Amino acid sequence: MSSVPERGEIDEEYKWNLADIYADDEAWEEAYERAEAEIEELAAFEGRTTEDAATLLATLEQYEATMRLVANVYSYASMRSDEDTRDQHYQALQARAQSLYADADSASSFIEPEIQSVDRETIESYVEREPALAEYEHYFDDVLRMKPHTRSAEVENLLAELGEVTGASGEVYNMLSNADMEFPDVEDPDGKPTRITLSNFTTLQKEPDREFRRAVHEAFYDEWETVRNAVGAAYKNSVKTDVKLANARDYDTARRAALDDANVPVEVYDNLVETVRANLDVLHDHAELKREALGVDELEMWDLYAPLADGESPEVPYEDATGHVIEAVAPLGDAYRDRLAEGLESRWVDVYENAGKQSGAYSGGTYDSQPFVLMNYQDDVASMFTLAHELGHSLHSDLTGDEQPYIYSGYEIFVAEVASTVNETLLTNHLLETVDDERFRRHVLDEYLERFRSTLFRQTMFAEFEHRAHRLVEEGEPLTPDRLDGLYGDLKREYYEPACVDDRIEREWMRIPHFYRAYYVYQYATGISAAVALVDRILNEGEPAAADYREFLRSGSREYPLDLLRIAGVDMATPTPVEAAVDTYAEYVEEFAALQ
Repeated sequence: MSSVPERGEIDEEYKWNLADIYADDEAWEEAYERAEAEIEELAAFEGRTTEDAATLLATLEQYEATMRLVANVYSYASMRSDEDTRDQHYQALQARAQSLYADADSASSFIEPEIQSVDRETIESYVEREPALAEYEHYFDDVLRMKPHTRSAEVENLLAELGEVTGASGEVYNMLSNADMEFPDVEDPDGKPTRITLSNFTTLQKEPDREFRRAVHEAFYDEWETVRNAVGAAYKNSVKTDVKLANARDYDTARRAALDDANVPVEVYDNLVETVRANLDVLHDHAELKREALGVDELEMWDLYAPLADGESPEVPYEDATGHVIEAVAPLGDAYRDRLAEGLESRWVDVYENAGKQSGAYSGGTYDSQPFVLMNYQDDVASMFTLAHELGHSLHSDLTGDEQPYIYSGYEIFVAEVASTVNETLLTNHLLETVDDERFRRHVLDEYLERFRSTLFRQTMFAEFEHRAHRLVEEGEPLTPDRLDGLYGDLKREYYEPACVDDRIEREWMRIPHFYRAYYVYQYATGISAAVALVDRILNEGEPAAADYREFLRSGSREYPLDLLRIAGVDMATPTPVEAAVDTYAEYVEEFAALQ
């Protein structure tokens, strides 16, 4: 258990290459100035968007030019800040970039209301007169369907200008948890002090020494207790913001507003919760299996991450992990596999944890840059799976960028989590089929079971928590830290019925950053459900199914999420994929039980 190094101690080959965006801060400053000018040019179109076909096209082209440049400026500053959240220089650049983004949003806020000011027939006539507008037909459909929830240009401009303010709760939480909070040292079984961090907490909870796990659990959540009022206020105001913004756009609930943005019916959300709720017995079986494997009378909260497999995770150096991931994605085709390998060689990935680095992992980048992956790699099986996960996002963005114009280069989280989890599932299949070492295989199976537990069941529990929190605010109820503790604790006891739920775990909601993106987490659970179905099809049908999947990846946001997934071969409008995922989870639980 080594101390966390400073960033300067890490070799360059393990750091992402942000020079692909800007060579240095001076180039960033020049781009920032150009972006300010582009924003002014965009604002000049206000009031003219739909005066004729040529002006509509010019407006959209100026919007794209502006937002592409702003995205580059923001991404560079944000990722530089994430390298060391203590660095006030890059904190300042990120703050400026956020303001720039807000200015761009404000300057472009007139576009959709002005498109909505005319009828579909007018837009269709413009498309006939200006062939280049045909590329925007799905975009026009998406804008026009939102007409009932779009306010006047003046109100839209005000809401856009308030973007920095409405996102303040999440920003405060991020700086508190990543930059200001310092978790204590805990004495390891050898008597050496071990510093707890946001990045290594889960890893430490997998340590074989149960008393050490308990000490880490207690110290970690006791530290959160010291900031409960600050975090409680941040989350309360985040939820209130969601509710008020939904009201401003004439939605009856924040949930309906959040899901409607991607045109996902609330029935998809309800299908997920109801199906998972109906199958909690499988999660309980997994918990009981873990209790038996640990040889304890009662499963405690500090036992939840302890592996079913004996001992610590086998060491998986980063180079070994990249090799496994490259081989695992072979069923998706040579071009997919080769591009992934090329990206790893091109320093897409910022690999190791360093002091002050943003915790967790993500895939980023822009339409004009290569993808980038932030990791806090820990040389274990879990980190290998996280690498596969984030590279799934990266290849999705890369393939979309190659195929789609800028207007469709993004994609909703609802489909994004499919691409990442397909890679995880392929990695599991590959390792179980090719690795002979029985201990390694048991850890791989255990890891995948844990990912099923944490992705399908835990994220659904999170989804229930945030929905109940939002409903309380919508009903005029106070959202205090004590109320949130009780709400979270009740859900934890229902989901983990065989285990002992202690008071400290009731504070777990405090450490979940995704709660500051309303109704985000449920998509992890729908994502793994779709991914399991797709991998099963790819492995059984071969290249035709893989081709459908690649077409899905290349489609970006050219269609609505449910339609995109139908291209790949799965229908998330029904509970069938969730039921199938639960069945697969149950099979893996039974398989591991047979190994005992």
